Amino acid sequence: MTDDDHPRPDHTDAPTGAPTGDPTHQLVEGVLHDLWTIVNKLAKVRPTKPERYRVAVFGSARIKPGEPLYDEVKELTRTLSELGCDIVSGGGPGLMQAANEGSQLGDPEDQRASIGVTIALPFEKGANPFVEQLYTHESFYTRLHQFVRLSHAFVVFGGGVGTTLESLLVWQLLQVRHLENVPFIMVGDMWRELVDWSKKHMLTSTPPLANAADLELPACVDTPAQALELLRPHIASFQEAAPGDQAR
Repeated sequence: MTDDDHPRPDHTDAPTGAPTGDPTHQLVEGVLHDLWTIVNKLAKVRPTKPERYRVAVFGSARIKPGEPLYDEVKELTRTLSELGCDIVSGGGPGLMQAANEGSQLGDPEDQRASIGVTIALPFEKGANPFVEQLYTHESFYTRLHQFVRLSHAFVVFGGGVGTTLESLLVWQLLQVRHLENVPFIMVGDMWRELVDWSKKHMLTSTPPLANAADLELPACVDTPAQALELLRPHIASFQEAAPGDQAR
């Protein structure tokens, strides 16, 4: 859903149409409304610009160490770390672990950050052993928001529902210009097919359900090496503007 699908109500003031019924329910609803107003205002405060370029890596928790895709992700983030980047992942197993492991391998002097943004789940055992800086969330929507606030670029590998959720959020934020000049790179056929599906179903209806330009926002590539080449100019531009922490 885009900003154009529904008009946005003005939530800057206290609620004028309090729910009818139980007074306790009215009180809770009013307090929640005020709380979300505060959260929305705080979300507009931009964090201090970090010293290093940060790349978020999304991907499946089910890929095991030693499998080809695990090693490819690990090699990509090792190179990014050597280039002076921090790495952000979901902090769990699978390709998240590969991303954090590569971050450490490319940073033997511990000058970069290997960041994990985890979610408390009953079947997860906590962060992977390669996370150096940990954030833990109780809800997916706060976790997704922190991914966006932390990261300068997003690279998406094969994954399931969670990876798709993360990717579609970034895609929409680019669509509505809440993110600009942020690389959004999708690696592999599954994402290329998703983009093709979007074009087929969203552009051929009457009226079209999306703008054609918005469906070109993801950069679809076949290999991590191609993703790296797309990232290099953005990393260099960031480091030229803030040269305090350059790649060794």
